[in-house]
Amino acid sequence: MTNASLPSKAGFRSSLINGILGIKPIADFAKHKARNMMINRAEKIGVAWRDNVRQLRAHDWETALNQVQNPQTAYPDYYTVSFHAYETGNLSWDAALEVESAAHAVHATIWKDTDGISPKGDARLRQSYHDILKKELDIEPKAILDVGCSVGMSTFAMQHNYPEAKMTGLDLSPYYLAVANYRSQQRQTPIQWVHAAAEKSGLADGSFDLVSSFLMFHELPQVAAEEIIEEAHRLLRPGGYMTLMDMNPRSEAYKKMPPYVFTLLKSTEPYLDQYFTLDLESVFPQKGFSSPKIIPTSPRHRAIIAQRLA
Repeated sequence: MTNASLPSKAGFRSSLINGILGIKPIADFAKHKARNMMINRAEKIGVAWRDNVRQLRAHDWETALNQVQNPQTAYPDYYTVSFHAYETGNLSWDAALEVESAAHAVHATIWKDTDGISPKGDARLRQSYHDILKKELDIEPKAILDVGCSVGMSTFAMQHNYPEAKMTGLDLSPYYLAVANYRSQQRQTPIQWVHAAAEKSGLADGSFDLVSSFLMFHELPQVAAEEIIEEAHRLLRPGGYMTLMDMNPRSEAYKKMPPYVFTLLKSTEPYLDQYFTLDLESVFPQKGFSSPKIIPTSPRHRAIIAQRLA
């Protein structure tokens, strides 16, 4: 469901940028520029992007892939497009081995007015989400599903905040899950990793108290986003919660973002317009949830919390 209140100025800007990015040489240049900006920012603030990736590449990843990959998993068309300047999107080793460094680089500028540009921004963003969950949830979840868990950074953060809960991480990229499993083995933490689509997880009805998604919904077309919310309702016990943390389309940070920077952002996020115009306040009640609470978690992010009704 689209949000008719999307500012016309933002809509015009998006349409103009979409037209520009429709020219392939310009789009390719923008992706290349965005990627180099991230790498340079990371290394400038002390995140050894290239060294980190070089060390990871020494691992036996093909064996690791076989440990988590479900060969029966089907990839929806929306998932096989270019994401984050990777031509094969999340279905690549490059994406999986670089995402930890990328997270520290992208989130380094969130609180630059107070903390400066710092790799600690990523940890602060994750903790701000969990602080809100601790305050807003009226249950202590015993079984938690992290949807779109990527390489497990959000899963490990959730586990830290709910150490007694049984954790499951689900992702559509077996490359990400191979890294997640490797990291959980390093940590000696038992987490179940599931290779499946979030809208068709194959997991049992009513098996979770909390379904959480961290920075996934901006990577989804609206149809998939609604199907994932519907699937979460099936997976939750009555009274359980679906929560998500993602970009806040209403934040001043995006409204005031310079067109050049916004162009680079959109070049790596093919479904950003669909996310920015998705009316989640209406979608959740349609799928059997309470009206969601929407709470800012940073100058440019928000948490959304909805409870499954009986």
